[in-house]
Amino acid sequence: MIRRILELPLLVILSGCGALAMLLPAAHAAVFSDFTIARPFFYGAVVFFLLSILVGIATANYRPRSVARSQLAALLGAYCWLPILFAVPFAEAVKDTTFANAWFEMVSSFTTTGFTQYDDPSRLAPTLHLWRALVGWMGGFFVLMSAVAVLAPLNLGGVEVLSGRVPGRSAQGAGQVTHAAGPADRLIRHSAALFPAYAGLTLLLWVLLLIAGESGTTAFCYALSTLSTSGITNGQPMVSAGGGLVSEMLVFAFMALAITRRSMPGAVLTDRNRSIINDHEVQLAAFFLIVVPGLLFLRHWLGALAADDMMNVGAALDALWGGLFTTMSFLTTTGFESSDWHEAQMWSGLNSPGLVLLGLAMMGGGIATTAGGLKLLRVYALARHGEREMDRLVYPNSIGGGGTAERQLRQGGAYVAWIFFMLYAMTFAIVVAALSLRGLEFENGLVLTVAAVTTTGPLVNLATEMPIRVIELTFSEKFILGGAMIVGRVEILAILALFSPGVWRR
Repeated sequence: MIRRILELPLLVILSGCGALAMLLPAAHAAVFSDFTIARPFFYGAVVFFLLSILVGIATANYRPRSVARSQLAALLGAYCWLPILFAVPFAEAVKDTTFANAWFEMVSSFTTTGFTQYDDPSRLAPTLHLWRALVGWMGGFFVLMSAVAVLAPLNLGGVEVLSGRVPGRSAQGAGQVTHAAGPADRLIRHSAALFPAYAGLTLLLWVLLLIAGESGTTAFCYALSTLSTSGITNGQPMVSAGGGLVSEMLVFAFMALAITRRSMPGAVLTDRNRSIINDHEVQLAAFFLIVVPGLLFLRHWLGALAADDMMNVGAALDALWGGLFTTMSFLTTTGFESSDWHEAQMWSGLNSPGLVLLGLAMMGGGIATTAGGLKLLRVYALARHGEREMDRLVYPNSIGGGGTAERQLRQGGAYVAWIFFMLYAMTFAIVVAALSLRGLEFENGLVLTVAAVTTTGPLVNLATEMPIRVIELTFSEKFILGGAMIVGRVEILAILALFSPGVWRR
């Protein structure tokens, strides 16, 4: 029975699951007797679930000619359709907003970006904050599932750097995707491996945050957002209920899961013999976690502006922890701000180290994780290729070591990573130009573009001197940013592979 259901088009399955998820905020609102919010979510769950059943019956016998094309189209279609579905009850529950604003909020949540237009948290009821975090959590799981079940078999999503094969094509051509492992088989196998771990880690973090002293809704939103790297909260800082440093340390540990794909079962492991300590992404992340907070910390003694009352051990440790936590947060594209981040800014003398945060978000986390950005493995491949080219300038006839895998990473892997980097830069240029044509200032347009494409929405609050108010953007600007968030989440290589002639001929 389960296999028969999973043989339906992927978009139908996702719509049904999204509809059932609306029952949780409906129940939450009903418990607090807020029936004006409970009703839209309950009615939405019933209507959209019945609609999914009807569409599922109508398409039960549909068999696409190209499974690869069908799944890539479903991946892109999910980010176009599901935010509309999620926005319907949200728009009904928030009476003083437009459907366009509700759509933008849901695109931001489902792509795990974390933009929010509601600067005043009290404008939204606790149930609506819960819905935003839940949509982001579902988006995080969808990223994990699609990475291993859809993108990896087609050498996309960063796997192409390890394999060195042409993106958009499987290892053995279309036959492997179409016959050796059908869509239902892959969905069952990978979902069965990923979902218990993903949900279990979320519940574990929630319980630990409750033990640390956080309130129920605040702890649950932080747990959902940490595992999905969406950075969505209910507007309450982690220190609101006394959790303080303990809560931040717990969140820090769970954010580290977005550094490497080895943290989740059923991950994409083409280099299974490599230990997690020798993992390239872990090593590169450790380098940034040492260098960036260290430079911010040492800048205090390199001519930075520092007050006399900050020349003490306690302030130094607070500043060091604030820099370390925030570096991890933006490196994994989560976007949480440490309660000691202000201390780190004052200690270093940088009121708004925006370029540092922008650079961390652009590099992003590990491949096949919930993090966005360029991805650490691609950055590592480019760095190793550059290192090898420098060696050849000194020793033209030298032979690079490290084995076959390392040579492949420095050559074919770096070549594909460079192509992705150039497409990444072109995407930034196009979105910034589009926003500038709409009359937005260049600096704000650049920060909004990086935040959207890297799926790190909190950048708009921390990367500039004054926070950017998203609610003040026009609909056309929000529409452009919505498209940028989708492109950044799906990745431009997957979109190009969808429309490539080779995929369409299969």
